[in-house]
Amino acid sequence: MAILFKTAIGENAAFEMIESALSDPAGDFDGYVNVIADEGEQTLSWAPGMHAEQFQAEVTEILRATWDICRFWVIYERRDDRQDAASNDIRNAAFKLTRGYAGVVVVTLSLLSKRDSAADIELIFVCFQQDFHRRNFRVRYEGKFVPK
Repeated sequence: MAILFKTAIGENAAFEMIESALSDPAGDFDGYVNVIADEGEQTLSWAPGMHAEQFQAEVTEILRATWDICRFWVIYERRDDRQDAASNDIRNAAFKLTRGYAGVVVVTLSLLSKRDSAADIELIFVCFQQDFHRRNFRVRYEGKFVPK
């Protein structure tokens, strides 16, 4: 059984990672952003031929729209070198575990380097409408084994 919610990072650190990866002229990334909420699921892939600036603008718009709905975020970074669970497993668990809270949005952002997997960025944003829901989630699940 894996610890799914173990590496929380701040919003500023997450946005700096995204900005750095997408603004690096030598950066050769592929990726996607996935949003899941009560209303459904939507995925935006980095289409072939899409410039980094265009993908970044679309990701920024998705995150702004999420912020308008849910202002209290906890962001988890997922990395292979720590042998973290797969980002889809973390995302699915976050969505399942938050069903008791109103209006939760889970956003997964993956920026995968075409040159070096150590440069990959995988972030899971668990976004709440109420701060006490975010705190409750962190107390219950962060750094702990999550029952199936």
